[in-house]
Amino acid sequence: MVRMTFMRLIPFLGVLGMACATTQSEVRVLKLAHGLDVEHPVHHAMTYMADEVNRRSHGTLRVDIYPSEQLGSEREILELVQLGVIAMAKSSSAPIESFVPAMRVFGMPYLFRSSDHLWHVLEGPIGKEILEAGTARGLKGLCYYDAGARSFYTTTKPIRQPADLIGLKIRVQKSVMAMDTIEVLGGSPTPIDWGELYTALDQGIVDGAENNSPSFFGSRHYEISRHYSLDEHSRQPDVLVINPEIWESLLPFHRFVLREAVNDSVTFQRELWARTAAHNLASVENAGVNVVRPDKQPFIDAVQPLWTRYRASAIGVLVDRIQAVE
Repeated sequence: MVRMTFMRLIPFLGVLGMACATTQSEVRVLKLAHGLDVEHPVHHAMTYMADEVNRRSHGTLRVDIYPSEQLGSEREILELVQLGVIAMAKSSSAPIESFVPAMRVFGMPYLFRSSDHLWHVLEGPIGKEILEAGTARGLKGLCYYDAGARSFYTTTKPIRQPADLIGLKIRVQKSVMAMDTIEVLGGSPTPIDWGELYTALDQGIVDGAENNSPSFFGSRHYEISRHYSLDEHSRQPDVLVINPEIWESLLPFHRFVLREAVNDSVTFQRELWARTAAHNLASVENAGVNVVRPDKQPFIDAVQPLWTRYRASAIGVLVDRIQAVE
């Protein structure tokens, strides 16, 4: 009787096994786009995250990464995330300002006293509040990645003091705060997409730009811009965002896996960034770039009118809160 019952169950068990196999073989794929090259430490952090997502989800969740502006500029991929065309994007905080006004505070020149101060803010209540502020605009923040300090590089002459910027066309991100900073320092801000900047420098459309050493080196802009001035006027983090509806549509297990993998990738990226930034700075110096280490105080003094302009705004409130963080 037992044998007969078991024999009757065999077809049912076979169907059940096929159903389980089908469920296990279904893979949820999240497309992630960004504008950096594949050797950049932030790209390595995201590939680390994608590998961890695949491993921890046992292959049921996958993150496919599209680097180097394959799917568009930073603004364009942010709009694709809002529309749900792609799930995720990595952008500098500057272009996100257009969608999440609170992000503008990260561009306030000389706001952060040091890298440690920056991370105390980003990992504390203020940083989490700003990450979440984009959710209502279709850009749920998942984490910040280290993007170091931004400094000027030029094709024409070294920047040793603010007066050296007068009359120079400086490429900036599409950010109000970035443009305000260049203007108050005496330069002429020129928004250009990252992928078009090498040509713009080469053809003299702009006289210079500003960025961190890994981006300066990895983009090969040092081949044209032979002066790099470490004025370190801003520390704007990179931000990883996801479409909120896509986030909510994930299985709870997949949300947990993604969150854990993202958090671990931040630790991985910060350690990698410190090594890479120092190595890349040495590399451009070895390539003959004139690396200038100016006195920062004249630059700090020169941007004070910008601080005054924003003092009475919502950004000014955030500035005060950030300055209070130890």
